[in-house]
Amino acid sequence: MYAVIKTGGKQYRVTPGEKIRVETLPAEVGAEVVIDQVLMVSDGTQVSVGKPLVGGATVRTTVVSHGRGDKVRIFKHRRRKHYAKTLGHRQNYTELEIVAISAA
Repeated sequence: MYAVIKTGGKQYRVTPGEKIRVETLPAEVGAEVVIDQVLMVSDGTQVSVGKPLVGGATVRTTVVSHGRGDKVRIFKHRRRKHYAKTLGHRQNYTELEIVAISAA
């Protein structure tokens, strides 16, 4: 069984037992988070696609940890203009473990 969920402006294909990194969520480590923005649910034989969401479908998750991703380096340069600029960015994330998918 798998589902496609939407959180943080992105879409993720999830299965029970899997760990995913999503945009930061305001929840404590160990807390249960229920995601109700489910775009598609499949149990292997039957597929339910929402318009845009599947009614009554939820994905239960638990928060494993919070952290920061790897640094992304941004380098801007203009040739022959004596201009070079270096920036960096680290995105915050929340790691979730998928507990159960209910199609309801």
